[in-house]
Amino acid sequence: MFAISLGDDGAELRPLEPWQAQEFLTHMDRGREFVGQHIGLPDVVADLDSARAYLTSYAEKAASDSGRIYGIWTDGTLVGGVLFRTFDAANGTAEAGCWLEPSAAGKGLITRACRVIIDWAIEERGIHRVEWYASTKNEPSIAVARRLGMTKEGVVRENYLYRGNRADTEIWAVLAPEWRAAKAS
Repeated sequence: MFAISLGDDGAELRPLEPWQAQEFLTHMDRGREFVGQHIGLPDVVADLDSARAYLTSYAEKAASDSGRIYGIWTDGTLVGGVLFRTFDAANGTAEAGCWLEPSAAGKGLITRACRVIIDWAIEERGIHRVEWYASTKNEPSIAVARRLGMTKEGVVRENYLYRGNRADTEIWAVLAPEWRAAKAS
């Protein structure tokens, strides 16, 4: 397995695979309420079987080249992750996403990890457009989109039914030429 350093603080980005289901569940249990403020991941990963099933679905996506999932570790502990929820190499589009437990918040881990996966998608796989969807109330996620140099393209009103309430979603994106120009400057 590979690990990519996310900086001199010892944080690493690694693939997150089905054999790590217990570690994934333990991590989700630590951050369940925090992570679940805006996304349904904690509701999907409720026990060991569902954790394994979730990671298996991403192993299958990786095998079919339609998605990827990576964990973020600090000091050997899984504290969050980033993913390509969708990945369409033929059309050159992908949707990136993230989650993080509270102990790891505010350290730039998500931004650093997203830079790695977006750069890979654009430079190695030829993805032209990387999208980012965030609840209009998820200010940390919106801040990540800004730090990644994404452009806010609009708001989809009341499109996401979450825990009985409808939420608005902001759509952000970065195009390959914009990504390359930002890297060069």
